[in-house]
Amino acid sequence: MPLFGKPKYTVVRIKKKEMPEGLWTKCQECAEVLYNKTLEENLKVCVKCNYHFNLGAYERIEMLFDKGTFKEYDKEMCSCDPLNFKGPKTYEDKLSQDKASTGLNEAAVTGEGLLEGRKTVIAVTDSRFIMGSMGSVVGEKITRAIEAATKNRLPVVIVSGSGGGARMYEGMYSLMQMAKTCAALSCHHREGLAYISVLTNPTMAGIMASFAGIGDVIVAEPKALIGFTGPRVIEQTIRQKLPLGFQRSEFLLEHGLIDMIIHRKNLKNSLSQLLDYLSR
Repeated sequence: MPLFGKPKYTVVRIKKKEMPEGLWTKCQECAEVLYNKTLEENLKVCVKCNYHFNLGAYERIEMLFDKGTFKEYDKEMCSCDPLNFKGPKTYEDKLSQDKASTGLNEAAVTGEGLLEGRKTVIAVTDSRFIMGSMGSVVGEKITRAIEAATKNRLPVVIVSGSGGGARMYEGMYSLMQMAKTCAALSCHHREGLAYISVLTNPTMAGIMASFAGIGDVIVAEPKALIGFTGPRVIEQTIRQKLPLGFQRSEFLLEHGLIDMIIHRKNLKNSLSQLLDYLSR
């Protein structure tokens, strides 16, 4: 028998206040939890470690071009399925899925606008759309943009964010775009016009082996992964441990593959200065 009798109390249930989703992002580099508004105000760069998050094509263009000046080329151009590719998922299914998830028709956005008052042609590849890989439409859009720049005697800036290289869903049609884009840039160069290649994380494979690697000036964002084949495949092939930071921007700058590393917040102004210098 209880000494003081049965205790009496009232259970009060407090409803747990739920945190709204989409307010915070965890940094992939340092694991810092970042408030999304602060992250966006800092151009999607981690305030603690300077890790550069990926930007979509339109975000990149908005960051680089003067407000309201961008005019897009070939927006409605879409890929077909020349090989009738079949696999765990068909090529048509993959295209439909990525169109729905990104709001893009393809992995490249091209057009012209003003970069600190200078009329410039731009092409941006977006890694969210089939890893930013280059199929026949991506190659055609970039080639048309370069040809328009040559015709109108304008500089070209291409921002590469492509981890997929050539798009093997299209086989040889995709590989042909490497030569086609480089041929267009060769004509542009012979006219004495400037081309700046901007490498972001990641820029790999057929993209890096074609237009991304032949700029008059090649710049990169910090810690971007840049190369032809990924480090894991290279290690397995040569059976050797790769140097620390292999294929990152800093390593490639040290070894002469790129010319400059530019923090995202300085990119617009730096490109403007480079175009001014190259156009003299």
